[in-house]
Amino acid sequence: MPSKMQFYAQMADQAAKQITGSYQNWISFLQTVGRLYKYPYNEQVMIHAQRPAATACADYDFWSREWKRYVRRGSKGIALIDTSGETPRLRYVFDVADTGTRDNSRAVRLWELQEKHEPAIRDMLERSYGVSGENGLRQQLETVATRLAADYWNEHQRDILDHVADSYLEEYNIYNVGAQFRNAASVSIAYALMSRCYMNPDEWFEHEDFLSVFDFNTPETVAALGTAVSESSQQVLRQIEVAIRNYEREQSAERTAQHGNDVHEEGGLSDSRSESDRDGAEAPGQVREAEEGLSEGASPDPVEQDDTVRVPVPASAGDRRDGEPEAG
Repeated sequence: MPSKMQFYAQMADQAAKQITGSYQNWISFLQTVGRLYKYPYNEQVMIHAQRPAATACADYDFWSREWKRYVRRGSKGIALIDTSGETPRLRYVFDVADTGTRDNSRAVRLWELQEKHEPAIRDMLERSYGVSGENGLRQQLETVATRLAADYWNEHQRDILDHVADSYLEEYNIYNVGAQFRNAASVSIAYALMSRCYMNPDEWFEHEDFLSVFDFNTPETVAALGTAVSESSQQVLRQIEVAIRNYEREQSAERTAQHGNDVHEEGGLSDSRSESDRDGAEAPGQVREAEEGLSEGASPDPVEQDDTVRVPVPASAGDRRDGEPEAG
């Protein structure tokens, strides 16, 4: 009987083979890449294989310590293979859906790209990638994805070519392998970005757009493509996240300043509390600091900053509100 490590290693290999087996499998995986963008490719594969609908993952201790949430009794953790040490080991994360709240729990709020954010996002992308946003954010993201795919190929083509044996790419020359890689990576990066930004990518992409993906049919070639998509998507989505938070911070500061001016004009005293404190809501800084511990896709870090948790752990015998977590 295989050990747990062997079982999950086999799961990882099988999952990698399956994600490029069909159009639906691949775009479903790209949605996971978009949601859990702070995790590396190999962990995104494991999360997708075990909990494809996960939205925000972190380990047991992080949920308890930073978010003051408990993992519900009977919840099954998501197993990840940690290869950072001398020998691989399993660690577990839990999705936010596996957690419950206490009186002092923090709310998990994932960022959402809204229409009011688009000018700031377009400006940021133009500064970062030299891609104009005059034709709209969707077109801009596609162009950025194309540029990132080309850059990735230029930097890693030797490593990629070393892994094409036994795949459908084996019969291609270097030029055509590069063309297939760039096509597959660019459309996949664009889909993942649009998916996380709630742009309904299925309205813009069809099965035919992903035909080049199906040439990546071995764990090694899938890993080469998946890593490119994962790293490129993470880079852009982190920048979008920061731009949105900066926008919201600036708007909050302006509202606070405006309210202060209104009070002084009426001859009253300004309230020393922040606007969010006066309203009884969480201060933007509190939400931001808490979210930055969550992973929309982080790896060794406890929970993705902003959206994700990860670490499957077997259910403890008692209620997990106050109990200690069992070893994974």
